[in-house]
Amino acid sequence: MQNRELVANIRAALTSAADQERAQGAQAYMKSEMPSLGVRVPEIRRMVKAAAKEHPPASAAELRDAVLRLWREAEYREERYAAIDLTGLRLVQGDLDMLPVYEEIIRTGAWWDLVDGVAHRLCGLLLAHREKMTPVLLAWSGDPDMWIRRAAITSQLDAKAKTDTVLLAAVIKPNLADKEFFIRKAIGWSLREYSKSDPDWVRAFAAENVGSLSPLSYKESTRRLPAG
Repeated sequence: MQNRELVANIRAALTSAADQERAQGAQAYMKSEMPSLGVRVPEIRRMVKAAAKEHPPASAAELRDAVLRLWREAEYREERYAAIDLTGLRLVQGDLDMLPVYEEIIRTGAWWDLVDGVAHRLCGLLLAHREKMTPVLLAWSGDPDMWIRRAAITSQLDAKAKTDTVLLAAVIKPNLADKEFFIRKAIGWSLREYSKSDPDWVRAFAAENVGSLSPLSYKESTRRLPAG
C-alpha cells in the first residue's frame, strides 16, 4: 500500500540524516527514554513534504493509517515528529476523524513537544466544527490526564480574533488550582497569545482571577499587556 511506502521513505530519510553527536544532546534536552536521531525539525518537515509528494496517500483513511503506523512503530523521537507533520497535509485539514489520532498522540506522547505539536491541529478542528469540538474540549479540561488538559487549554493558540473566550475561560478555570508546571505554563501561554488580539479581555480575566492564577500563569498572561 502507498502508506507503507510513505512511512518507509520517511524512515529511510531520517536514518540517512542522523547526527549521533546532536542526537545525544537532543535526547538529554527532551529528557526522553526514546532515542533521538539528531535530525533538526526543519529538515524533518522537508523530508515529510518530499515523501508525501513522492508517495501521496490515496485517501484520508490511508493518511491516518500512515500517521498511526509511523507513530506507534517509532523507534526514534524524530519519527514521531514526522508523524505529527503528516497530520498537516491538506487531505485531512479540518477532518473530524482525525480527533482520535490527535488524542492518541497526546495520551501516548505525554510530553510537551509532542502534545504541543498537535495543538494547532485541534484549533483547526475547533474552527471547522465548533458545535462538536466545544464539548470535547470542555470534557478534556477535566480529564485525569494532565496532557489532555494541557491540550484543551492550548487548543486556541492559533485562533487569534476567532478565539471563543467563553470556551477559553471554561477550560482554564477547572485547572487554576493545579500545581503542575506544564498546566500553569499552558494557562499563561494561552492567555498571553490571546492578549495580542484582545488585551482588554485578558486584563479583565487576570484581574478577576488574580487570587487563583498561579504567579507563573499570571506573569505569563500579563507579560505582553500594554500599560494602562
